[in-house]
Amino acid sequence: MQDDYAAGELDLARENGQFLTFTLQNEEYGIEILQVQEIKGFSKITPIPNAPPFVRGVMNLRGTVVPIIDLRARFSMTEKQYDQFTCIVVVNVVNRVVGLVVDTVSDVLSIPTDAIAEPPELASLESASCITGMGKLGERIVMLLDTARLVSAENFSAPQVSAA
Repeated sequence: MQDDYAAGELDLARENGQFLTFTLQNEEYGIEILQVQEIKGFSKITPIPNAPPFVRGVMNLRGTVVPIIDLRARFSMTEKQYDQFTCIVVVNVVNRVVGLVVDTVSDVLSIPTDAIAEPPELASLESASCITGMGKLGERIVMLLDTARLVSAENFSAPQVSAA
């Protein structure tokens, strides 16, 4: 039932066509604006032992411990030194708050439903499995991401530490 609610929220965002866009390695990506809780400048992250390589650690966001995912690492892109333009996009997806490290945040775009094409069939690529569509705005193409897939539980399959 929880997934049905999230799917309904995504449908609403798509109907409204509002996406927060950001760059990774000079490519433009977008996520539904309804999932964005806030945008922060890059700040201190506490590493977590045995976490997957794309999980950089956690940060304290007003008393909430938030896991931080580096999208460049998640998509197997070349590593880039964090700089003054690096941002953390805090998203709330299916009752999970997660921070996504991106190169730069661009803006909020309205992309009409009829300007969103199906992604090409590249199921073998890890990053392609998180792409839900390709927003076409003139010559620009914005890869629209499925944040639920990006932050799904199976992606945090680091070894579990049991309490003694």
